[in-house]
Amino acid sequence: MNTFGQLFRVSIFGESHGPGVGVLIDGCPPGIEIIPDEMMHQLNRRKSGARGTTPRKEHDEPEFISGIYNGFTTGAPVVIMTRNINIKSSDYEKFRNVPRPGHADMVSKNKYQGFADRRGGGHFSGRLTWGLVAAGVIARSIIKPADVKAALVEAGGRSDIDSAVEDALTAKDSIGGIIECRVNGLPAGLGEPFFYSAESAISQIVFSIPAIKGIEFGSGFRAARMKGSEHNDPIISRDGMTATNNAGGINGGITNGNELIFRIAVKPTSGISIAQETLDIEMNRMTKLEVEGRHDACIALRIPVIVESVTAISLADLALINNGIFGNRG
Repeated sequence: MNTFGQLFRVSIFGESHGPGVGVLIDGCPPGIEIIPDEMMHQLNRRKSGARGTTPRKEHDEPEFISGIYNGFTTGAPVVIMTRNINIKSSDYEKFRNVPRPGHADMVSKNKYQGFADRRGGGHFSGRLTWGLVAAGVIARSIIKPADVKAALVEAGGRSDIDSAVEDALTAKDSIGGIIECRVNGLPAGLGEPFFYSAESAISQIVFSIPAIKGIEFGSGFRAARMKGSEHNDPIISRDGMTATNNAGGINGGITNGNELIFRIAVKPTSGISIAQETLDIEMNRMTKLEVEGRHDACIALRIPVIVESVTAISLADLALINNGIFGNRG
């Protein structure tokens, strides 16, 4: 399934080396202004180009296919896509019978009986996060005045991110990282007590981003080493503000009006230049595999804007559930 959300429903489509990738948004309220420059700004933040990212360059220009008229959403399904141009599919032919360690080559072969598009990772590629960023631009408007910001705070276990990336490049290896996301200006009351809590909605869509391996809210795993007297956040005002924020802005699955804070763990990029052992399926024996092509030494460098976007999408869905689909978006 490629759809997230109950009212603000986001579906992504396409393959890394197919004609294009995009997003379909069903349940988008009418009257939301679409500013092309703002959308392009967010899409550009996702692009490669920084030291340690893939040399693959795509123009990423959005095409507005449906649901937008005279610069505003109409209430009909919104379809936005972009064309794939910079493609080198020959780099991936060898992975038909020699699956890459850490990638989805083996599981996609098993699940889809060999019919999955393997070029550039196909439908499993991070290329598809383009559609999440595009949808996130619309979602940000729905949750205003709430503001979502994410940043890479650690790479390769170090706070000196530039140095960590340089060392990974020198070693022809890859590194992971930790991204912190903060949301300010959220109203209290978003989320449900159990199966669509604010944490579970955010976590579900965050794990749709390739390479995410963990998430924690507020004090996170540190809470397991704290006493209740340390972890409880004293309430200091009638609007629910607290003196500390170990809960990360969520109590009982519902936003409490404080800053929403969570952190995610991003694994090292699977595609590395170092030779690795893997199975040759056709020959049924182990072999050495050297992965050529264009890869990120630290994919976490490009993920903060995606985290912001999916967070906005999940919060937009929760806001529409809470207020009614055509309710007050303030």
